Amino acid sequence: MSNVCSICGKGPKAGRNVSHSHRVTNRVFTPNIQKVTIKDKNGHVHQARVCAKCLKAGKVVRA
Repeated sequence: MSNVCSICGKGPKAGRNVSHSHRVTNRVFTPNIQKVTIKDKNGHVHQARVCAKCLKAGKVVRA
């Protein structure tokens, strides 16, 4: 569970690489997870794994 955002729950998704000749191989799309120090709603400071989209949207406050 280390590659999951603690705010939105975004995690790895399965997909496929498709070449020009249409050869198909499996792949994994991983979110851009950052380990940051944040303040929660109660004012407590702790570390969390947050995706870059949540950081950019301002869903968390860095401590």
